[in-house]
Amino acid sequence: MSRLKNNVISGNIKPVYIIHLDMDAFYPSVEVLDNPALKGKPVIVGGGKERGVVSSASYEARKFGVHSAQPTATAMRLCPDGIFLGVRMKRYKEISNRVFEIFHRFTPLVEPLSIDEAFLDVTGSVRLFGRPEEIARNIKDAILREIGLTVSAGVAPSKFVAKIASDMNKPDGLTVVEPDKVREFLDSMPIDRMWGAGKVTQEVMLKMGIRTFRDLSLTPVKIMEDKFGVHGRMMQLLSMGIDDREVVPDRDAKSIGHEDTFIKDILDVSLAKKELLSQANRVARRMRKEDLKGKTVTLKVKYSDFKQITRSATLPEATDDAHEVFMIVCGLLKKTSIGTRPVRLLGISVSKLETRNNSQLVLFEDAEEPKKIEQLNRAMDSIWDRYGDSALQSGTLVPAKKS
Repeated sequence: MSRLKNNVISGNIKPVYIIHLDMDAFYPSVEVLDNPALKGKPVIVGGGKERGVVSSASYEARKFGVHSAQPTATAMRLCPDGIFLGVRMKRYKEISNRVFEIFHRFTPLVEPLSIDEAFLDVTGSVRLFGRPEEIARNIKDAILREIGLTVSAGVAPSKFVAKIASDMNKPDGLTVVEPDKVREFLDSMPIDRMWGAGKVTQEVMLKMGIRTFRDLSLTPVKIMEDKFGVHGRMMQLLSMGIDDREVVPDRDAKSIGHEDTFIKDILDVSLAKKELLSQANRVARRMRKEDLKGKTVTLKVKYSDFKQITRSATLPEATDDAHEVFMIVCGLLKKTSIGTRPVRLLGISVSKLETRNNSQLVLFEDAEEPKKIEQLNRAMDSIWDRYGDSALQSGTLVPAKKS
């Protein structure tokens, strides 16, 4: 049952209070935290200059037009005096854990969107901690005092409005949208702020004369559904502030994956398979380390023109075996243009995860074979943990000796 239906009591809708919290330029801010000499400078975190992309940029760097997902080479041209740093994910996760611990002090209803962003439902926390804006302010103060970072917050009666609000006064912003002010807040918003509306959708709406949320809300629903299907109806509801999605606490991993951007484009299928085998080994090893198995294997391909595609397949039984993951990926390769188009990035991820203990038992099959494979994998994991990643390698991954 939706939250909207749950909150109808004696003909009245019980107020709901949602906070969206988004850390300000998180990766660069952590770098400044660890090295105060970087304060006030254009800090850009991401991959190498030859083939990498920007993961995040400080606000000083953004003034030059630098933004996330931009090729690092482009960022260097735009901001030649920028300070370019590699990604330190372990450190970012460490700080993220501290931030989320603060979130959980105020409500158990915390829905992570990423390492630095979350929704909080504080409806049940008002009696204990005060008005929603007070809770947001106290969270911001605690993060600044205990960690030394700033976070922007949006407070509203729904997730959609709270997310837009948190982006209004960055950095270190706090925007509150009262229930009776939602339409006033949304009406003048440009359509590029609409959730799920990509460039193509925006271009179509502009041709339809839809430039603001108000324009969208006044467009007949039949027209929106004819143009965009169910998504058209959803966008219209959101433009009016109608959003009954609940905050869903979920700290479990949705998928485990690995991807690589190559210094030189890959054209050869055999070389692509070699890279994918290496990735399958790393993904499977991580699953085993976390006592997880997965059913859906996804291949990610980014071509030299930056066009990106994904291809997926779902297994009847969950796996944590690298060979099985690799064989699925090889089948997915046939649904791509690898071998005919240059490839700059490849990635593998496994989703529909379940804990090892919850995996179904295989009946009426030779149980010895899976058991042997599992024992072999565990033995290899033990060797890698003790002697390092290079201690064991698949024969196809060992460079050929020059004669």
